[in-house]
Amino acid sequence: MWSFAVPDGLVMDPLAPTALAVSTEFMERIGSGLTLLRDHGKKVQKFVFKNRRRDILRKSWNSIVNVVLIEAKDLPDGPNNGSSGLYCKFKLGNESHKSKLAIPKKPTWCERFNLYLYDDNNLEVTVWCKGKQKNFMGRCIIDLSNLEKEKTHDFWHDLECGFGSLHLLVTLSGSIRPTDNIPTTQSTPHGVHSDDQYIWYKLSNWSEVGKLLVTVHSAKGLSCLGISGKVDAYCVLELDNCRVQTHTVRGTSEPNWNNTYSFIVNDITSTLDISVYNESLINSMKGETLGKLSIPLLRIENDEMKWYALKDRSKKSSAKGNCPRLLLQMSVIWNPIKATFRVLNPKETKYVQKPAKFNIPLIYSNLKFIKELFNALYITNEQYKRVFEWDNREKSATALVIWLVFWYFFNLWMTPLLLLIPFLHQWISQRYFNKNNALVPLYHSDEDVSDEELESHKDDKTLKTRIYGLQDLTFTIKNSIDYMVSVFERIKNLTNFTVPYLTYLAISVLILSSVAFYFIPVKYLFMALGIYKFTRKLLNPKRVPNNDLLDFISRVPDNEILKQWRELKVPEPNLSRSGSTRKKEVQEEN
Repeated sequence: MWSFAVPDGLVMDPLAPTALAVSTEFMERIGSGLTLLRDHGKKVQKFVFKNRRRDILRKSWNSIVNVVLIEAKDLPDGPNNGSSGLYCKFKLGNESHKSKLAIPKKPTWCERFNLYLYDDNNLEVTVWCKGKQKNFMGRCIIDLSNLEKEKTHDFWHDLECGFGSLHLLVTLSGSIRPTDNIPTTQSTPHGVHSDDQYIWYKLSNWSEVGKLLVTVHSAKGLSCLGISGKVDAYCVLELDNCRVQTHTVRGTSEPNWNNTYSFIVNDITSTLDISVYNESLINSMKGETLGKLSIPLLRIENDEMKWYALKDRSKKSSAKGNCPRLLLQMSVIWNPIKATFRVLNPKETKYVQKPAKFNIPLIYSNLKFIKELFNALYITNEQYKRVFEWDNREKSATALVIWLVFWYFFNLWMTPLLLLIPFLHQWISQRYFNKNNALVPLYHSDEDVSDEELESHKDDKTLKTRIYGLQDLTFTIKNSIDYMVSVFERIKNLTNFTVPYLTYLAISVLILSSVAFYFIPVKYLFMALGIYKFTRKLLNPKRVPNNDLLDFISRVPDNEILKQWRELKVPEPNLSRSGSTRKKEVQEEN
């Protein structure tokens, strides 16, 4: 038999009836799909037959109905037959969904799901109590034709055949489906009407701060590593609890949507979250995204058409693909007065949230931050002591003069101005010294890091270095926390008369201080305190640096010392003699 060389990038398919050269990338796609079907066969079957994805793709639906079942209230008490929880059934034409179980006393679901709207606009919701037998609790019908499309509706709906009501979020999305796929090259202003532009400056409806307009133009460079090698992409836009979804553009990694959506802004400090998904069977089951993006509303430039790089699901690095990016145009109009009062109120709770995961790198980073904080406090305390010890005479003399002048001219109204000093320091550093002290830079590129830094970064990530670093972090944080806990325990024991002498001494000092504050102005007392602190070293050169308050508190025992001080009962001597001692005495007598 003749044999031929296989070109680069091709492999021999052993399952083919004839030895054909097949693309390596194609074999990887098939292999990943077959592995998923083999490992998750039951999930695939349940996903296909329960949600009828294939049937949905064959039909032409009008809209995607996104429902969030939040909670229920004022429901009647269920029968005492061992009920395990409440659940809801949703039916929209041939589409149906059954929610998870909730506690009957306070039913809360916070569950999101999609239904597909065809011809029937009536969404039927029934509430059931699960026990030894199903018990009907109530029913309601929602007419979706009365709801505005591409907008999230938050409402309570009363049950018809029973008591109580349900809290729902309903959004009709995906109804805007242009027939063309022409890319957009020019920016078109949103053209906000003058009445809509100035209505936000009226002091009415304080819950609404402003309005956000978002135009999703197109995307490029999306990853296409599925079995088919094609991308059926759509976007999901979320602002707090509002959520809309674009239509799906099939068979291309450079989709063009050209859709504009409107959001009501309830908090100007909110973030617009955008996710790009691939509408395929395997990717839908995995819950994977083609890219994600988070944009704070305060960073939006009105009517600016801009490309945004898509990130992975952690939103920390670039997503897979050929430089995946999304073209957006946004405008936000908001009332500064309403926004000011809104930030003084609690933030809006997001009903559907992913559960927190155990993130080891984040824990390590937090421990490192705590260690650096304790080290900074220690260094500050040491510098504070050196000023009083006159190690640098010029610095100590300057500090003494500043202290006396400050307290001589100080008034209570100056206190808020003192809090402006950190802001002034940061503003001067950024404006005149080009120092950006932000914890996380706005833009970061791997090209900014040199090869030497990358090599040293790799060396630092060895297992041995991490173990020693974690051990050092643990001991530093443990010792600092132990010291803080000990100080708080000593203060508590000082107030509960554990050592009566020290407690009465503290009470006497507080009473004398109150009398001094009554007769002597505060500024003179602090000036005297500064003179006392700065002149102690001059009067007693051999003095050991100390803190008077901490030295006094250190005389009070903490809980561990009290356990050591606790007296035990003195055991009485055992006068009864044991049996072996008696036998020895009897043998000696004989």
